[in-house]
Amino acid sequence: MANRNVHGSVLRPPTEVLTRGFDPRLSVGSARPAVFRSSTYVFSSPEAAERAFDLTAGRIKPEPGEQIDLIYSRFNHPNAEILEDQIVPLETGARAALVFNSGMAAIMTSLLAVLKPGDTVVYTVPIYGGTQHFIQDYLSIWGIGGIPVVADNSDGLDQAIEAGANVRVVLVETPANPTLVMTDIARAVATAKRSPAKPLVMVDNTLMGPTFQHPLALGADLVLYSATKYLSGFSDMIAGVALGVDPVLMRSIRARRNIFGNILQPDECWMLDGRLPTVSLRMNRSSKNAERIAKALARHPKVARVLYPSLLDDAEQQRIAREQCDFPGGMFSLILRGGKTAAFDFLRNLHIGRNAVSLGGVETLVCHPKSTTHSGFTEEESAQAGVTDSLVRVSTGIEDWRDLLTDFEQALEAV
Repeated sequence: MANRNVHGSVLRPPTEVLTRGFDPRLSVGSARPAVFRSSTYVFSSPEAAERAFDLTAGRIKPEPGEQIDLIYSRFNHPNAEILEDQIVPLETGARAALVFNSGMAAIMTSLLAVLKPGDTVVYTVPIYGGTQHFIQDYLSIWGIGGIPVVADNSDGLDQAIEAGANVRVVLVETPANPTLVMTDIARAVATAKRSPAKPLVMVDNTLMGPTFQHPLALGADLVLYSATKYLSGFSDMIAGVALGVDPVLMRSIRARRNIFGNILQPDECWMLDGRLPTVSLRMNRSSKNAERIAKALARHPKVARVLYPSLLDDAEQQRIAREQCDFPGGMFSLILRGGKTAAFDFLRNLHIGRNAVSLGGVETLVCHPKSTTHSGFTEEESAQAGVTDSLVRVSTGIEDWRDLLTDFEQALEAV
């Protein structure tokens, strides 16, 4: 439930993210949360210990508003509780959050909380390479099928959801990484609701959220993040987050996290919590930079095409981007004339942009997905997803956009 101020009005997200879930009186008056590194916690009574274990194991349900007593830091700890409470208002429509020690841990744990042998996952491609590897090469061992659908094929996605055997999850990454192709979340949700199997719709919102895209408000069941990216923003930590509405689903994911032990550690929770108030500021600056640079590079003779939400040339893609996203975001990709040689020449001649994987940092990062982040794809999968030798992905930072544009232009001249 949203916090209220002394006048009873509901607080807005930028305020709530700084005030929710933290009581200075519990931290010796500290204005900001401290770091709690304890591995175990003292119970107030044997009865409290018994109830805490019953609640954590799911043998009983919590009373409305009840907080589960701390037991052991593999299950929960104060910094995780504070972070999970304070990140909720950033995600429109969310009621609960869970934090993990990586984005891949958030995806894996969420999927394993609901899937069983014989189930099927329908997923959009291209998708983060680790996610595709997990579905194809791990879940398949346990009898869980995967149906890939090209991200901009809405009819194909409908058909896969409706005709797939025992479809339990629809996993969407939009915009797609690294082609920036949009998937219609609201349409996927509507199709899932019509399907007799009623699959859950999970959205990897890393590239646009939580500032520019709001999947839960469009009806999705779960939003997933590599918090390593924009939520953290400084390329110095690894983290993941899952946010949802249904308390039953969130308890199920929490139970798996308890078993796997992949909760985010106290120091990282403390670091990430301190960065939440600036997420929107950083993402807005990055988006403005990206749009200016993308528009300028679209006219460059050595660039065959710029892939960016505000430069989409397909009418349906334009509609989805317009209705689904508040702003086009800080990611774009370049299709260079000259294939892999041109792409590598461009990368080796950058001075400000850094040739590194990952994204969402305050610094500009540029990579060649086909040989790095998506190198596990077969040639057929790469062709299907549009991950070509000519494609270079750019995560725009918060530097001065004019300096970045100059850097890109001189690197292109060296191609």
